[in-house]
Amino acid sequence: MSVNGDFTPFAKRMAGEGLPDVAIRTFKYYYEKLAAGSTGLIAEDEIEPVETLPDLEKLPAGLATEGRAALSRTVLLKLNGGLGTSMGLEKAKSLLKVKSGYTFLDVVARQALAARVPLVLMNSFNTHDDSLAALSSYGELQGRIPLDFLQHKAPKVLQADLSPAIWPQEPELEWCPPGHGDIYPALVTSGMLDTLLDNGYEYAFVSNADNLGAVLDPMLLGYFAGEGLPFLMEVADRTHADRKGGHLARRTSDGRLLLRESAQCADADMPAFQDYRKHRYFNTNNLWLNLSALKRVLVKREGVLGLPLIRNNKTLDPRDESSPPVYQLETAMGAAISVFEGAGALRVPRTRFAPVKTCADLLAVRSDAYILTTDDWQVVAHPDCRVCPLDVTLDNEYYRLIDDLEARFPYGPPSLIECRRFAVQGDVRFGRDVVCRGEVEVVNASAGQGVIADGSVLEGVVKATDVNRYPR
Repeated sequence: MSVNGDFTPFAKRMAGEGLPDVAIRTFKYYYEKLAAGSTGLIAEDEIEPVETLPDLEKLPAGLATEGRAALSRTVLLKLNGGLGTSMGLEKAKSLLKVKSGYTFLDVVARQALAARVPLVLMNSFNTHDDSLAALSSYGELQGRIPLDFLQHKAPKVLQADLSPAIWPQEPELEWCPPGHGDIYPALVTSGMLDTLLDNGYEYAFVSNADNLGAVLDPMLLGYFAGEGLPFLMEVADRTHADRKGGHLARRTSDGRLLLRESAQCADADMPAFQDYRKHRYFNTNNLWLNLSALKRVLVKREGVLGLPLIRNNKTLDPRDESSPPVYQLETAMGAAISVFEGAGALRVPRTRFAPVKTCADLLAVRSDAYILTTDDWQVVAHPDCRVCPLDVTLDNEYYRLIDDLEARFPYGPPSLIECRRFAVQGDVRFGRDVVCRGEVEVVNASAGQGVIADGSVLEGVVKATDVNRYPR
């Protein structure tokens, strides 16, 4: 057993699971920081706000021509390791139907085909088989570049003595994902980075599979290639709704840009962290990588990029608060902005950040307030939509899981194109051809299920009364 900083048991466990040397050394780097007392916190007095940035909407139009010329040297890389368990899924979240009968992965595949670039997925062991099976119908994507590579896994660390977490009743709970910062060692250990470079690819556009606003924009590519940047982060204006998410800042010691996540912020600094007028930009997790620059840094650092540590406090079994407290040692992909000398950030419109994290997000995107373009396969607001992104709130007790959502909206979402806000409290089932206008709040305070009748036009506060109640 490891006590107070002995890495040997971790190395043996990881080697026994077949994890490659680079993954083991990367985990050792973070474990030694933990054992030395590092919390991964970034203090407010160590950083300063970023006041201004280049703006995508103000770039010269000619950059799009330069970007199109660079497409033949570019790949579309999507993070696709998530199962969507928070929405009740037991398969890759990207296989969920999101718009016009297409799944996230369908949309992503068509985006790659429209741009004529290779598609590469970073899968987990859980998403590999299903995702590749789904892509088998897209024969045009098959080529010299493999369709995916696998992320690693990391041991959980007991907080009591910094030894490996052991849980014989469910051994898989002894392991956790190391955060999407694992993309960098995984590109190395899978051979994907060398494969891309050997085939003449210079640039990678990286984003989450569930962010349908993240299309490969030629103007962005033209800017990235033309500026000769090693790394570029797309950021958007932070609002009150984003106050708990990570923000961009500048390190006072050397002037480099950095990303600070909430888990890297001390309680005393939290008011400043959440001040979105002070820290104006958040990371969309849309990143641009110069693959040669990445290779140079990884070679110099012997495969260990050395991203800032994120020490997450968890319980060993996330469903059992009485199970032993553990640390999950994670890194954020965007944190590499502080590693690359000369890395940049670019302000982009909010439309490039349209992730689907909850059933409420999914209902909004599935509604008529959004359309799926057929030229670049991007989900965008309908031209007639009054307010986008829509403010949709669903009662978590009845709509958190996808099966519950679809049972209560059996005919699909109501029309939301004329809606500014849509909220549901209680258990309500919606009929077909329901229209919502203005600000709509549907309330059912009864023990039974309320029903909104077919063809209803909803405005203001609507009570789903007992007259339309069905037993649950």
